[in-house]
Amino acid sequence: MLEKSYGLLFFLKQPKNQNEDHRFIYLRITVNGKAKELSTKRKWNQMKWNQSAGRATGKNEETKALNSYLDTLTFKINDAKRALLEDSKPITAQLLADYLTGAEQKSRTIITAFKEHNAKMELLVGTEYALGTFIRYTTACEHLEKFIQWKYGNDDISIKEIDYEFITNFEFWLKSIRNCAHNTAMKYLTNFKKIILEALKKGWILRNPFMGFKMTKREVIRTALTQQEINLIKNKKFNIDRISQIADIFLFSCYTGLAYIDLRQLRKEQIITGIDRHKWIITKRQKTDTATRLPLLPTALDIVNKYINHPYCLETGSVLPVPSNQKLNAYLKEIADICGITKTLTFHIARHTFATTITLNNGVPIETVSRMLGHSSIKQTQHYAKILDNKISYDIGDFAETDHPISV
Repeated sequence: MLEKSYGLLFFLKQPKNQNEDHRFIYLRITVNGKAKELSTKRKWNQMKWNQSAGRATGKNEETKALNSYLDTLTFKINDAKRALLEDSKPITAQLLADYLTGAEQKSRTIITAFKEHNAKMELLVGTEYALGTFIRYTTACEHLEKFIQWKYGNDDISIKEIDYEFITNFEFWLKSIRNCAHNTAMKYLTNFKKIILEALKKGWILRNPFMGFKMTKREVIRTALTQQEINLIKNKKFNIDRISQIADIFLFSCYTGLAYIDLRQLRKEQIITGIDRHKWIITKRQKTDTATRLPLLPTALDIVNKYINHPYCLETGSVLPVPSNQKLNAYLKEIADICGITKTLTFHIARHTFATTITLNNGVPIETVSRMLGHSSIKQTQHYAKILDNKISYDIGDFAETDHPISV
């Protein structure tokens, strides 16, 4: 609610039981008829004071210094008022006085606020947040704490001290000292920004220090396997069982698009017979809690049947015996070497491969691919279409250079 009346007045106040020429200078803030008085911690001779102007009289340096100080207080109050107006927050005399004195915010520190947020988030892991999201916020908080120690020599600082310069220095620290890639640094800054916006909503700060700070991510061209590279893995006879098992798990993801965590948690009861009498996977992506419904392609179904009586699968009810992500990726490097694949093979490449080589490249509509990937928005799927555009451009490049139109 906007104020109907607003006023600032500096005045002299006589101390109780004292009768002297010098008196304390007070500031009265009035909003909608409600006033709040606070001391400026300064004294002045009442004989050299203009009550109507609320300023000291005279031309000496002491008078100029006092009036300059009072002008600064006036500017701070008006600045706080503008900030409240910009954020559509109610303006009260008490809130403006608190801003000037720093009341309430003195005890609000950024690391404490960040850890309080993360503690609440931890209690909601599995219901409103994925474990990976909680871990990322925890890591962002740890990075921020180490940055403050590096830059300021403290374990924590007041939220009020955070400004645009602080944010740019934190970005520099993430990219230089922590050696984070640009997009990774932006993710941590996004987590940090959420804490700042919460502080803004709670009235702990009046201005958003992220105002004007650009947090755009750089586009990353995702790697995917070609059909020829997929066939190299499919047709290879591995002599070591553990390598063969990892190859099957990777290929299953290539033909289903399931992310590592979703595949590790996939249970037999989540594979059902659909209305078309074919086998379907019905599950939810842990990352986004978005429903995923996708038909099992023949290659994927063959892999399911291959491990249906595997001891681990019988004991846990899992569809496949999926090891840790770290171990899986280590084995994939061996598979790449054995098959002569020069691309850096990681498990997440399988999801990209499903989106491009297996589906989009075979004419599956992007809307259908988006649903099968469990994306919450088709925008998340569109970058896979760009991979195909790049491939088309690359494939036609030599032809474009050698093709000569026939003269008519």
